Amino acid sequence: MDFGICLQSVIPVRAEPSHKSEMVTQVLFGELYRIIGKENEWLKVRLVYDNYEGWIGAKQSVQLDEEEFIRLINADSPASLDLVQLLSSDTRRTIIPILLGSSLPGFADQKFTIAGETFSFDGLIADTTLLETSQTPQERQKAKQTIVDDAMLYLHAPYLWGGRTPFGIDCSGLTQMVYKLKKIKLLRDAAQQATHGEPLNFISEAEPGDLAFFDNEEGNIVHVGLMLDKSRIIHASGKVRIDMIDHEGIFNEEEQQYTHKLRVIKRII
Repeated sequence: MDFGICLQSVIPVRAEPSHKSEMVTQVLFGELYRIIGKENEWLKVRLVYDNYEGWIGAKQSVQLDEEEFIRLINADSPASLDLVQLLSSDTRRTIIPILLGSSLPGFADQKFTIAGETFSFDGLIADTTLLETSQTPQERQKAKQTIVDDAMLYLHAPYLWGGRTPFGIDCSGLTQMVYKLKKIKLLRDAAQQATHGEPLNFISEAEPGDLAFFDNEEGNIVHVGLMLDKSRIIHASGKVRIDMIDHEGIFNEEEQQYTHKLRVIKRII
């Protein structure tokens, strides 16, 4: 099996090996994948982060040997917290713009190395300290509030099917990326994310950072958002927006109607 890593700002992952095929997700800088198939100028990949599969252009792939791949998987990988920041390659003497939530495997003292190439980064790094050290209920509540603070970085980002960046994101991409900033892995799609966490009995039990899931007429989960408090939710619908929520679902005050039917609220941490 071959291995690879994204060393560009973002790489689209498509459902089929064609530029005309729908984008199903994106790979951000520093994210790893296994190469599980090839077809002409396309590689079928399985992303390490969430096991999602799709096709990327072979010209966009940087391949790794197995030893380097394993080293990077095991390395601590903080996430960048700037909407956009410049990363410099000391080896190639060039710069690469990276986006919010990009991975920096092995980052230490503002540097890290991938396949013999050394990078320097002096931007913001997502802070997981409160989450990792909280012991009392009060500390836990404060830590969960930082999840909400991170989610607000995506506010007004345009909706993009398969997107995972502030320049285009879908509902499950938003929740996945917000939790990635805290080093907590969620699966990619809303229905998959609904397998995480513990269900709440009532919306009155909701805390900041809990995930709310919504279903369609057939009972399939098709949407997810992140609770800001017991009555507000941030979610990607047209754009990343804040709406009211109650036991029935999301109420859009602009449209004066319910737009999403609540199925369940789940606590991830």
